[in-house]
Amino acid sequence: MIHQTAVIGLGAKIGANVEIGPHSVIGGAVTIGDDCVIGANVVIEGEVSIGRSNRIGHGAIIGGEPQDVSFSPTTRSRVEIGERNIIREQSTIHRGTTADSATKIGDENFLMVNAHVGHNCVIGNKVIIANNVLLGGYVMVDDHAFLGGGSVFHQNMRVGRLVIAQGGSAFGKDIPPFVIAAERNYVFGLNTIGLRRAGFSREERDEIKRAFKLIYLSGLNTRQALEKSLESEWSEAGREFFRFVTDAITKRGICPLKRSAESSEERYEI
Repeated sequence: MIHQTAVIGLGAKIGANVEIGPHSVIGGAVTIGDDCVIGANVVIEGEVSIGRSNRIGHGAIIGGEPQDVSFSPTTRSRVEIGERNIIREQSTIHRGTTADSATKIGDENFLMVNAHVGHNCVIGNKVIIANNVLLGGYVMVDDHAFLGGGSVFHQNMRVGRLVIAQGGSAFGKDIPPFVIAAERNYVFGLNTIGLRRAGFSREERDEIKRAFKLIYLSGLNTRQALEKSLESEWSEAGREFFRFVTDAITKRGICPLKRSAESSEERYEI
Protein backbone atom coordinates (compact mmCIF):
# COMPACT_ATOMS: atom_id res chain seq x y z
CA MET A 1 0.00 0.00 0.00
CA ILE A 2 3.06 2.29 0.14
CA HIS A 3 4.31 3.27 -3.30
CA GLN A 4 7.92 2.37 -4.02
CA THR A 5 8.81 6.01 -4.73
CA ALA A 6 7.47 7.29 -1.40
CA VAL A 7 10.09 8.30 1.18
CA ILE A 8 9.36 7.28 4.77
CA GLY A 9 11.62 8.74 7.44
CA LEU A 10 13.27 6.53 10.05
CA GLY A 11 11.07 6.56 13.15
CA ALA A 12 7.78 7.32 11.37
CA LYS A 13 4.86 5.29 12.75
CA ILE A 14 2.49 4.08 10.06
CA GLY A 15 -0.73 2.28 11.03
CA ALA A 16 -2.40 -0.69 9.41
CA ASN A 17 -3.98 -0.50 5.96
CA VAL A 18 -2.43 2.89 5.14
CA GLU A 19 -2.02 3.89 1.50
CA ILE A 20 0.77 6.33 0.57
CA GLY A 21 1.00 7.54 -3.02
CA PRO A 22 3.93 8.18 -5.37
CA HIS A 23 6.68 10.62 -4.39
CA SER A 24 5.16 11.48 -1.02
CA VAL A 25 7.54 12.28 1.84
CA ILE A 26 6.72 11.28 5.43
CA GLY A 27 9.07 12.60 8.11
CA GLY A 28 10.54 10.55 10.92
CA ALA A 29 8.47 12.25 13.65
CA VAL A 30 5.12 11.57 11.93
CA THR A 31 2.44 9.21 13.24
CA ILE A 32 -0.32 8.09 10.84
CA GLY A 33 -3.28 6.10 12.14
CA ASP A 34 -4.94 3.08 10.56
CA ASP A 35 -6.88 3.21 7.28
CA CYS A 36 -5.55 6.57 6.06
CA VAL A 37 -5.12 7.35 2.38
CA ILE A 38 -2.25 9.70 1.49
CA GLY A 39 -2.15 10.90 -2.13
CA ALA A 40 0.79 11.56 -4.42
CA ASN A 41 3.39 14.28 -3.76
CA VAL A 42 2.22 14.86 -0.20
CA VAL A 43 4.73 16.19 2.33
CA ILE A 44 4.15 15.53 6.03
CA GLU A 45 7.04 16.83 8.11
CA GLY A 46 7.87 17.78 11.67
CA GLU A 47 5.94 16.38 14.62
CA VAL A 48 2.56 15.45 13.16
CA SER A 49 0.00 13.01 14.51
CA ILE A 50 -2.84 11.93 12.21
CA GLY A 51 -5.71 9.78 13.47
CA ARG A 52 -7.63 6.99 11.76
CA SER A 53 -9.37 7.07 8.39
CA ASN A 54 -8.16 10.41 7.08
CA ARG A 55 -7.91 11.11 3.35
CA ILE A 56 -5.19 13.53 2.25
CA GLY A 57 -5.18 14.75 -1.34
CA HIS A 58 -2.31 15.11 -3.79
CA GLY A 59 0.24 17.80 -3.06
CA ALA A 60 -0.94 18.66 0.45
CA ILE A 61 1.71 19.87 2.89
CA ILE A 62 1.17 19.20 6.58
CA GLY A 63 3.51 20.24 9.39
CA GLY A 64 5.44 22.84 7.43
CA GLU A 65 7.16 25.70 9.21
CA PRO A 66 4.81 28.53 10.22
CA GLN A 67 4.88 31.79 8.29
CA ASP A 68 6.14 33.77 11.26
CA VAL A 69 9.33 35.81 10.96
CA SER A 70 10.13 35.15 14.63
CA PHE A 71 9.95 31.36 14.23
CA SER A 72 13.12 29.40 14.82
CA PRO A 73 13.58 26.15 12.85
CA THR A 74 14.81 24.55 16.08
CA THR A 75 11.44 25.11 17.79
CA ARG A 76 9.62 21.86 18.55
CA SER A 77 5.96 22.30 17.77
CA ARG A 78 3.39 20.07 16.11
CA VAL A 79 0.18 19.41 14.20
CA GLU A 80 -2.56 17.22 15.65
CA ILE A 81 -5.27 15.87 13.34
CA GLY A 82 -8.21 13.74 14.49
CA GLU A 83 -10.19 11.11 12.61
CA ARG A 84 -12.15 10.88 9.36
CA ASN A 85 -11.07 14.20 7.91
CA ILE A 86 -10.88 14.93 4.20
CA ILE A 87 -8.00 17.24 3.28
CA ARG A 88 -7.98 17.94 -0.43
CA GLU A 89 -5.27 18.78 -2.96
CA GLN A 90 -2.66 21.44 -2.25
CA SER A 91 -3.97 22.25 1.23
CA THR A 92 -1.40 23.50 3.74
CA ILE A 93 -1.47 23.07 7.51
CA HIS A 94 1.41 24.68 9.39
CA ARG A 95 2.65 23.58 12.78
CA GLY A 96 2.64 25.75 15.93
CA THR A 97 4.96 28.70 16.12
CA THR A 98 6.02 28.45 19.78
CA ALA A 99 7.63 25.60 21.69
CA ASP A 100 5.26 22.73 22.55
CA SER A 101 2.34 24.42 20.80
CA ALA A 102 0.12 22.81 18.19
CA THR A 103 -2.17 23.44 15.27
CA LYS A 104 -5.20 21.24 15.91
CA ILE A 105 -7.88 19.81 13.63
CA GLY A 106 -10.69 17.72 15.09
CA ASP A 107 -12.83 15.04 13.48
CA GLU A 108 -14.86 14.78 10.25
CA ASN A 109 -13.78 18.09 8.78
CA PHE A 110 -13.61 18.80 5.05
CA LEU A 111 -10.81 21.05 3.81
CA MET A 112 -11.24 21.70 0.11
CA VAL A 113 -8.55 22.44 -2.50
CA ASN A 114 -5.91 25.04 -1.53
CA ALA A 115 -7.24 25.62 1.99
CA HIS A 116 -4.60 27.15 4.26
CA VAL A 117 -4.62 26.59 8.02
CA GLY A 118 -2.04 28.81 9.67
CA HIS A 119 -0.01 28.09 12.78
CA ASN A 120 -1.79 27.44 16.08
CA CYS A 121 -5.25 27.34 14.54
CA VAL A 122 -7.84 25.17 16.27
CA ILE A 123 -10.53 23.64 14.06
CA GLY A 124 -13.44 21.83 15.74
CA ASN A 125 -15.50 19.01 14.29
CA LYS A 126 -17.53 18.76 11.09
CA VAL A 127 -16.26 22.09 9.79
CA ILE A 128 -16.29 22.72 6.04
CA ILE A 129 -13.50 24.95 4.72
CA ALA A 130 -14.04 25.61 1.02
CA ASN A 131 -11.49 26.21 -1.74
CA ASN A 132 -8.82 28.88 -1.25
CA VAL A 133 -9.83 29.84 2.29
CA LEU A 134 -7.03 31.49 4.29
CA LEU A 135 -6.86 31.16 8.08
CA GLY A 136 -4.21 33.31 9.75
CA GLY A 137 -2.40 32.20 12.88
CA TYR A 138 -4.35 31.40 16.05
CA VAL A 139 -7.76 31.34 14.35
CA MET A 140 -10.36 29.21 16.14
CA VAL A 141 -13.25 27.68 14.19
CA ASP A 142 -16.02 26.02 16.19
CA ASP A 143 -18.03 22.93 15.23
CA HIS A 144 -20.21 22.79 12.10
CA ALA A 145 -19.04 26.13 10.69
CA PHE A 146 -18.98 26.61 6.92
CA LEU A 147 -16.30 28.93 5.49
CA GLY A 148 -17.09 29.91 1.90
CA GLY A 149 -14.53 29.76 -0.90
CA GLY A 150 -11.88 32.45 -1.04
CA SER A 151 -12.77 33.91 2.34
CA VAL A 152 -10.02 35.31 4.58
CA PHE A 153 -9.81 35.19 8.38
CA HIS A 154 -7.40 37.45 10.28
CA GLN A 155 -5.09 36.04 12.92
CA ASN A 156 -6.34 35.70 16.50
CA MET A 157 -10.05 35.70 15.65
CA ARG A 158 -12.79 33.14 16.30
CA VAL A 159 -15.64 31.76 14.22
CA GLY A 160 -18.58 30.50 16.25
CA ARG A 161 -20.52 27.27 15.98
CA LEU A 162 -22.80 26.79 12.97
CA VAL A 163 -21.64 30.02 11.32
CA ILE A 164 -21.96 30.37 7.55
CA ALA A 165 -19.34 32.74 6.12
CA GLN A 166 -20.00 33.79 2.54
CA GLY A 167 -17.33 33.14 -0.06
CA GLY A 168 -15.03 36.00 -1.00
CA SER A 169 -15.49 37.72 2.37
CA ALA A 170 -12.88 39.00 4.82
CA PHE A 171 -13.09 39.01 8.60
CA GLY A 172 -10.99 40.51 11.35
CA LYS A 173 -13.56 40.46 14.16
CA ASP A 174 -15.10 37.48 15.90
CA ILE A 175 -18.23 35.98 14.32
CA PRO A 176 -20.81 34.90 16.94
CA PRO A 177 -22.35 31.42 16.73
CA PHE A 178 -25.41 30.64 14.62
CA VAL A 179 -25.12 33.62 12.24
CA ILE A 180 -24.65 34.34 8.54
CA ALA A 181 -21.58 36.53 7.92
CA ALA A 182 -20.46 38.15 4.68
CA GLU A 183 -18.56 40.96 2.94
CA ARG A 184 -16.04 42.67 5.23
CA ASN A 185 -16.77 42.04 8.91
CA TYR A 186 -20.57 42.03 8.70
CA VAL A 187 -23.30 39.80 10.10
CA PHE A 188 -26.56 39.63 8.14
CA GLY A 189 -28.80 37.43 10.28
CA LEU A 190 -29.23 33.96 11.74
CA ASN A 191 -28.44 30.64 10.09
CA THR A 192 -31.94 29.32 10.80
CA ILE A 193 -31.78 26.56 8.18
CA GLY A 194 -28.54 25.31 9.72
CA LEU A 195 -30.10 25.42 13.18
CA ARG A 196 -33.04 23.31 12.01
CA ARG A 197 -30.75 20.79 10.33
CA ALA A 198 -28.66 20.59 13.50
CA GLY A 199 -31.75 19.59 15.46
CA PHE A 200 -32.40 22.78 17.42
CA SER A 201 -35.99 22.85 18.68
CA ARG A 202 -38.39 25.67 17.86
CA GLU A 203 -37.98 26.94 21.42
CA GLU A 204 -34.19 26.95 21.13
CA ARG A 205 -34.30 28.75 17.78
CA ASP A 206 -36.67 31.36 19.20
CA GLU A 207 -34.36 31.93 22.15
CA ILE A 208 -31.32 32.33 19.90
CA LYS A 209 -33.31 34.84 17.87
CA ARG A 210 -34.19 36.72 21.07
CA ALA A 211 -30.52 36.77 22.11
CA PHE A 212 -29.48 37.95 18.64
CA LYS A 213 -32.00 40.80 18.73
CA LEU A 214 -30.84 41.87 22.18
CA ILE A 215 -27.22 42.14 21.03
CA TYR A 216 -27.85 43.62 17.59
CA LEU A 217 -31.28 45.29 17.47
CA SER A 218 -32.06 46.58 20.96
CA GLY A 219 -30.38 49.96 20.49
CA LEU A 220 -28.01 49.15 23.35
CA ASN A 221 -24.27 48.90 22.95
CA THR A 222 -22.78 45.44 23.35
CA ARG A 223 -21.83 45.81 27.02
CA GLN A 224 -25.23 47.24 27.88
CA ALA A 225 -26.96 44.40 26.03
CA LEU A 226 -24.91 41.81 27.92
CA GLU A 227 -25.86 43.45 31.20
CA LYS A 228 -29.52 43.44 30.12
CA SER A 229 -29.27 39.72 29.34
CA LEU A 230 -28.57 39.02 33.02
CA GLU A 231 -32.13 40.09 33.85
CA SER A 232 -33.59 37.06 32.03
CA GLU A 233 -33.32 33.29 32.24
CA TRP A 234 -31.70 31.58 29.26
CA SER A 235 -31.24 27.99 28.20
CA GLU A 236 -27.82 26.70 27.11
CA ALA A 237 -28.28 27.92 23.52
CA GLY A 238 -28.79 31.51 24.66
CA ARG A 239 -25.99 31.29 27.20
CA GLU A 240 -23.62 30.02 24.50
CA PHE A 241 -24.36 33.08 22.37
CA PHE A 242 -23.76 35.48 25.26
CA ARG A 243 -20.61 33.69 26.44
CA PHE A 244 -19.13 34.06 22.99
CA VAL A 245 -19.95 37.77 22.81
CA THR A 246 -18.65 38.38 26.34
CA ASP A 247 -15.31 36.79 25.46
CA ALA A 248 -15.11 38.60 22.11
CA ILE A 249 -15.54 42.13 23.47
CA THR A 250 -12.41 41.73 25.58
CA LYS A 251 -10.43 40.94 22.42
CA ARG A 252 -11.26 41.89 18.83
CA GLY A 253 -14.96 42.59 19.23
CA ILE A 254 -17.77 41.06 17.16
CA CYS A 255 -18.82 41.68 13.57
CA PRO A 256 -21.61 44.29 13.44
CA LEU A 257 -25.00 43.78 11.81
CA LYS A 258 -25.54 45.18 8.34
CA ARG A 259 -29.09 46.03 7.33
CA SER A 260 -30.04 47.01 3.81
CA ALA A 261 -32.87 46.69 1.32
CA GLU A 262 -31.53 43.25 0.43
CA SER A 263 -31.03 42.04 4.00
CA SER A 264 -34.69 41.85 5.01
CA GLU A 265 -35.90 39.73 7.94
CA GLU A 266 -37.62 37.45 5.46
CA ARG A 267 -34.41 36.76 3.55
CA TYR A 268 -32.05 36.37 6.49
CA GLU A 269 -34.60 35.44 9.16
CA ILE A 270 -33.42 37.76 11.90
